[in-house]
Amino acid sequence: MINKSEIEQKVAEFLLQIKAIKLQPKKPFTWASGLKSPIYCDNRITLSHPTIRTYIRQNLTALVQEEFGSVGLVAGVATAGIPQGALVAQELGLPFAYVRAKAKEHGTGSLIEGEVFDGQRVVLVEDLISTGKSSLQAVEALRQAGCDVAGLVGIFSYGLDEATQNFKNAKCRFATLSNYDALINYASEHRFINKEDLELLRKWRDNPAEWGTRLQAQ
Repeated sequence: MINKSEIEQKVAEFLLQIKAIKLQPKKPFTWASGLKSPIYCDNRITLSHPTIRTYIRQNLTALVQEEFGSVGLVAGVATAGIPQGALVAQELGLPFAYVRAKAKEHGTGSLIEGEVFDGQRVVLVEDLISTGKSSLQAVEALRQAGCDVAGLVGIFSYGLDEATQNFKNAKCRFATLSNYDALINYASEHRFINKEDLELLRKWRDNPAEWGTRLQAQ
C-alpha cells in the first residue's frame, strides 16, 4: 500500500522547489476563465527534471494499480496529460492513446488518437485538475467510443468543490498524488509563505469566485 501522506508532501516539495507551482496571494494570476487565483501550476516543468519525473511516473503508476487495479489501456488528456500518460503506460507495459481537446479539423477528424476497443478498461492520466471539465470531456469521449473508464489519476488537484461535484455527477472516480491543502501546509511549514499568505490561500480554496470579486473591489 502506498503512503499517500508522504507522497502528497514530497510532490508538494518538488513542485515548489522547481517552481512548477507559484504562490502569489497578494499578486494573483488570472486564469483563462477570468478567475483570479493566488496559485499557478505548470506541471510540464517536471518533465525537465529526471529525478522528479521518475518519482511522479512511479507513483502515478502505483496510484493506478492501487485505485483501479488491472486496466488494458492508459490514455492521456491533451495536452499536458499526454507525456505523463505515456510514461505511465511505458511503466505498466500497456498501450497508450490520448484524447484531444477537440476533434481534428482535417483528415479523419479524430478526437481520440491511438487504438481503443469496445469494452476496453481504460485509466486516464491528467497533470492537473481544476474544475475537472476538460478531464471529464475526455472521459465522455472514451465512453462514447465504447471504453470502460475505470477512473482518472493526476499529479495535482486544486481540491475545488466544483471538481468533486463534477466527477460525482459523471460517475467517475479520480485520485491525485498531491493537492492544494497538502501544498499550502507544506509551503507554510517550510517558509515559502507567511501566516498572512496562508490565510489568503485558505480563503481562496473555500470560495475562489468570491475571493477574486473581493480582491477586485479593494
